Amino acid sequence: MDRTGALRTAVVDALAGFTRRAAADADRDGRKTAAVTMTLIPAAGATGEGPLADELTFLLTRRATSLRAHSGQWALPGGRADPGESITEAARREVSEEVGLDLGEDRVLGLLDDYPTRSGYVITPVVLWAGGAGEPTPNPDEVGSLHRVPLREIDQEPRFLTIPESDAPVIQVPLFDRFVHAPTGAVLYQFREVVLHGRATRVAHLEQPVFAWK
Repeated sequence: MDRTGALRTAVVDALAGFTRRAAADADRDGRKTAAVTMTLIPAAGATGEGPLADELTFLLTRRATSLRAHSGQWALPGGRADPGESITEAARREVSEEVGLDLGEDRVLGLLDDYPTRSGYVITPVVLWAGGAGEPTPNPDEVGSLHRVPLREIDQEPRFLTIPESDAPVIQVPLFDRFVHAPTGAVLYQFREVVLHGRATRVAHLEQPVFAWK
């Protein structure tokens, strides 16, 4: 096993020890199926011997301002599944289309909990390994900017807000001196809890800000 292979194994083991929750039929009713990805790449100089938070990075995008839906927002690579496409096929296709990485099915490390969104989707987070797959290249039609973020940056306590429109708390994950909201923030938080800390923390109940409801 090479140095970074130990990092991949550690993520696989953490996800294997987590029993994910699929969306209930009631939550799926009328919602479209979509995938988002936690695409992991070893940090420059990774030894395979340090904490995962220091040794691994993930890909985060800023959506192109030309897009009709949620333009300019922080997002993990992903999108709607095509007819007949499995969720992992959709995830890998979206990573190829958005950031130019062609990842085989053997690059799928595991799944996190489904997250039903206010905008009519059930999102399944798919964790992918992109170590040794080449340099990511953003597609300017979909991606305004591409960031390789150390996992250490999301290993922080989120903020939970109350809003008059919902009884559920709105999650805000601190990143880049600002906050990332659900659904992206919920995925980042659950990944941090499950993979970095071994805690089966649930996030499907966490609310999105009102501006993301459409």
